[in-house]
Amino acid sequence: MKTAGWRSALIYGSAIALCQPLAACGSAEAPAAAPKDKSAGIAAAPIPADAPLIIAFGDSLYAGYQLGPKEGLAPQLQAALADDGVVVRVQNAGVSGDTTAAGRQRLTYVLDNAKTKPALVVLGLGGNDMLRGIDAGQTRANLDAMLAELKKRGIPVLLTGMVAAPNMGADYAKSFNAIYPELAAKYDASLYPFILDNVVGKPDLMLGDHIHPNARGVKIVVEGLAPLVEDALPDAK
Repeated sequence: MKTAGWRSALIYGSAIALCQPLAACGSAEAPAAAPKDKSAGIAAAPIPADAPLIIAFGDSLYAGYQLGPKEGLAPQLQAALADDGVVVRVQNAGVSGDTTAAGRQRLTYVLDNAKTKPALVVLGLGGNDMLRGIDAGQTRANLDAMLAELKKRGIPVLLTGMVAAPNMGADYAKSFNAIYPELAAKYDASLYPFILDNVVGKPDLMLGDHIHPNARGVKIVVEGLAPLVEDALPDAK
């Protein structure tokens, strides 16, 4: 990760520590959505029904926590790719509050019920494991199992990383933060080291909880992800 990325990670780790007593930021019991900035959403371009499928599989950072229908990661990524001439359909498979264990349980169902074999899965889980203090070895094992399943099905993966809060301690952080680059290398997956790089610590890009991005923050995330998605797609261009 670049130096700026590590700075963002530390800022996020400090902020997320404040959320830790909640056990899972962005859970199903989250408060009602705040007013949206309608100008921040990206208008979705018409996508053919037979366009290649990308599944965005993650937690509240993927699900569009407190955002409008066009403001979350999946719709903004789809629109950004279309603007680049990469016509794909991005399916939102984010569930707020999901741990890696929950994601592991539902991955097969999501893949089996997809309308077509995904051209790519963007995978981002683990933040809620860290918030709950789940052993990093379990987080690694669950992500490893999901990546193994995707490899078995011949589906390329873009893995988005997370970082441990400072109050988890140096030993936990060392074990947790190593999960994403090491598994990406093991499975030859693309890696975006920190999902909220260049977003955290900037109030104009975050919701009031300082944990989740607003629509403008998601746009920044998408600007970082889109080139990696384009590189990972086998035949979308």
